Order: sequence, then structure tokens, then C-alpha cells
Amino acid sequence: MNRPTVKAFKKPQHILEYPEAPCFEAGHLVTENAGWRTDRPVYAAQKCIGCFYCYLCCPEGVISKTPDNKVEIDHAFCKGCGICAKVCKKTAFTMEKEG
Repeated sequence: MNRPTVKAFKKPQHILEYPEAPCFEAGHLVTENAGWRTDRPVYAAQKCIGCFYCYLCCPEGVISKTPDNKVEIDHAFCKGCGICAKVCKKTAFTMEKEG
């Protein structure tokens, strides 16, 4: 899966510069994580059994498989919903306060 890329947004100066459709083609974001996340998932690899249920349930697609059959989280785009922590049967994820 390709990760979205962050692309700088140049604010239009005149009404004729505004796009008639979306600002960018699919796969681009204007900001990383918008700064409103209050909790972030913390992954404990030693508890993980490699079922990848968290990978299947993540609504943002920020959990990916590593070559050694563990998972990694792309915190730049994680919204902090906590679904990974809720679905993990081995409690390999905990939610901690941001910052």
C-alpha cells in the first residue's frame, strides 16, 4: 500500500485560481495528523503474536507489516482512535497521552 504524501498547499490569491475539483489528485494530504490527536498508540513488539488483526481493523491504514512479521505504526497519519488497542487480544498496544 502506498502511503499518502504531504504536499504544500498554496492559497489562491484570486477567485480564478481556485480549483474546480479537489485540490490534488488522490494520495496527497495537506497536513500530517492535523495536530488534534490526544492519545497515540504505543506498540509492544514482545507481546505481539503476529495475527495482524490490528492491521485489518485500522480505519486509517497506518499499521503495516514489517519483514520480521511484526507491525509498525505510521504516527504521522495516525488519528489516535484506539481501535488497534481495543482489538488486540494480547494487549500489544496501549494508548498514551500525546506529548
